[in-house]
Amino acid sequence: MNSLFHFALSPACRKVRLSLAEKKIEVELVEERYWEQDADFLRRNPAGKVPVLRMGSKTMSESAAICEYIEERHPTPPLMPTDAEGRYEVRRLVTWFDDKFHHEVTSKLLYERVHKKIMGQSPDSRNVKAGAKAIRYHLDYLGWLLDQRRWLAGSQMSLADFAAAAHLSTLDYISDVDWNRNANVHEWYAKIKSRPAFRSLLADQLSGFPPPAHYADLDF
Repeated sequence: MNSLFHFALSPACRKVRLSLAEKKIEVELVEERYWEQDADFLRRNPAGKVPVLRMGSKTMSESAAICEYIEERHPTPPLMPTDAEGRYEVRRLVTWFDDKFHHEVTSKLLYERVHKKIMGQSPDSRNVKAGAKAIRYHLDYLGWLLDQRRWLAGSQMSLADFAAAAHLSTLDYISDVDWNRNANVHEWYAKIKSRPAFRSLLADQLSGFPPPAHYADLDF
């Protein structure tokens, strides 16, 4: 059995979960309290981060590298374009969300509102305000992309869509996404949310942090 050491509200873990589920690769989900930095976890990944994927005798870390490994080993259904330009655009957008969006939005909202409380720390209201402001810019950028394309990186769904949806779904869990801001973004997320690969994410429950009623609602 494949095992994914993860944290339910980690966008990086959710991106890997979506990739695995889309390709119908079964995996056992093992909750990892990564912030405790226990010895067994650090042996699996000395960087002390989730996700960590164990497939057979191979143990892998870093979500972008894991997703591309899965893509190369299990190319159907494809989540990367066949042409160099298309693959570049997917990688650019994956990095946008895992780097820029994470730094400006996810770390300011999700990490302050949820992760810090779990770790016994106090949230910084200045960060929360900065994240609430920054997410508007990013939603507008998504809307601009979707004005020109069916999916974020082009005409086909790709890892770029999963990277974006992974982040936005964690923020939706804490009601920090204004889905009325852009109709294109709302429609795009509804398409992603209705995919079978998304079902396990919608079933996530974090003790002490119940999701809003609309979180698992496909008609939100």
